[in-house]
Amino acid sequence: MSELLFFTHTHDGERLACVYGDGGGPQAATAVVLHGAGNGSKERLLPLLGDFVAHGCDALALDFSGHGESSGELRELSLRRRFEQAVAVIDARVPEDGPLVLVGFSMSGQTVADLAGHYGDRVAALGLCAPAVYAAEAWEVPFGEGDGRFSEIIRRPDGWRAAPALDVLRAYGGRAVLAVPGTDAIIPPAVTEAVQDALAVRSRLTRFELPGADHMLGLWFREHAEDRREFVDTLLSGPGYPDGAPESDREQGRGRGRRSSTPAV
Repeated sequence: MSELLFFTHTHDGERLACVYGDGGGPQAATAVVLHGAGNGSKERLLPLLGDFVAHGCDALALDFSGHGESSGELRELSLRRRFEQAVAVIDARVPEDGPLVLVGFSMSGQTVADLAGHYGDRVAALGLCAPAVYAAEAWEVPFGEGDGRFSEIIRRPDGWRAAPALDVLRAYGGRAVLAVPGTDAIIPPAVTEAVQDALAVRSRLTRFELPGADHMLGLWFREHAEDRREFVDTLLSGPGYPDGAPESDREQGRGRGRRSSTPAV
């Protein structure tokens, strides 16, 4: 396994701190792993990147502006800017036709959906970890200090139900794994079920349950190596991923993750 390489990428006046791992294969997919909001950063995701590299994938992560080692102010970030920053780093590092495995935590569930809509057939698999989705009205609005328009929009009851991200997930036909913690004080159960129902329309979906975990699945995976490796194995070896699972697994319609339920397909 190669060492992880830290680098910076400049986009729209911001210096984005990034990390890359080389899986060693000329046709390798690139796993793009995206942190959540608040104090989220790429740092807690480094063990997960290492596991993707160990599976022969290239791996890529970044600190969105205002997070971790990147420049910028968190209050000036938005869902649109998160998407644009991720696209800038992916396009700078991944071959133009290279397949992508997109993994997002919490707020980056929205960003993964935005990227899936943008990259289309290049997306080989989606890993959504306690994901959030948002009303279309929220996409352009800066996050602010927690008491502004963005917060008002996302706190409207059921405002997420018409989220464009759900339409993208309904249209997605590849491999998907939805990681669900036993306790989530951030994402309402109805949002998780809506994401699952959307993915179940066309994707080859496995619900990956983590009964002992809370919403902070990036921290959970950092501290629980067995669960982390199981998640990666489920995402990369289940039905629908190009390398596939053994035929018996395909016939049963289940991934091999220890805590994976029967796929909701």
